[in-house]
Amino acid sequence: MECEARDVIIMGTGPAGYTAAIYMGRANLKPLVIEGYQPGGQLMITTEIENFPGFPEGIRGPELMARMRQQAAKFDAEFVNGSVTEVDLSRNPFCISLEDGRELFTRSLIVATGANAKWLGIESEDRYRGKGVSACATCDGFFFRDSQVFVVGGGDTAMEEALYLTKFASHVTLVHRREEFRSSKIMSLRVSKNPKISMMLNEVVDEILGDGIKVTGIRLKNVKSGELSEHPCDGVFMAIGHAPNAALFQGQLDLDDYGYIKTKKSSTETTVQGVFACGDVQDYTYRQAVTAVGTGCMAAVDAERFLESIR
Repeated sequence: MECEARDVIIMGTGPAGYTAAIYMGRANLKPLVIEGYQPGGQLMITTEIENFPGFPEGIRGPELMARMRQQAAKFDAEFVNGSVTEVDLSRNPFCISLEDGRELFTRSLIVATGANAKWLGIESEDRYRGKGVSACATCDGFFFRDSQVFVVGGGDTAMEEALYLTKFASHVTLVHRREEFRSSKIMSLRVSKNPKISMMLNEVVDEILGDGIKVTGIRLKNVKSGELSEHPCDGVFMAIGHAPNAALFQGQLDLDDYGYIKTKKSSTETTVQGVFACGDVQDYTYRQAVTAVGTGCMAAVDAERFLESIR
């Protein structure tokens, strides 16, 4: 049982969490970083990153995260394996309970727990993830130049992904399980006017096809007739939403309608003084590694100023 309160604890180890740890470490605040179930966040399943500044040749997601972790450790960040089961923000120092029974106390808390893309949950989707199956067109669209790709989803995110992919792919097919899309009228209109996009309604993904190395096609099932159809393609993009990892803070921090942690304008401050949120757990708009890094820096600066104010 650890009872002494630390200056700062960081929950999460994606780009936002690691950046916050680097800044807090350089400020000589000896941050404690709780790594969770997936150290490194979503970039650990990203094969190649070509749009992160400073790496003109590109870099693999796991390698970038390993470098960030090494840099944080260089500045005396301490890392704890395991996940948080409970958080008590009712008084400061805040209490963080871990799955092994330990309780940690801290005067400031940086939440960088990220968000997870929603997946269909079929075995072939997992098998070809990073081999033609993606949940981020901005991240991976470049690799599908002159390719045939499918986008699964019916909301504005799916429309945005499809439109973005037309910059690279020769053709994009939107697949939606209902008769009509859920997207806004303006987004639906943009998609309908794009000659490189076609639509398949009342269809769900039955299987993602491949040769064991990469995606080669997709099998769809019509929800009305049950008829199966196979279509050749090079990539399948899931655009059925993201789920922020903020359930622990329900009832303690203000969350928006989609479960993202609310932060004050031009700040990472939450509705509890001393608690800051950064990265995808509070960013439902951009969801990029580079923007997560930026908000991780902001959270560290905000937390450092908070700690100075209470000394």
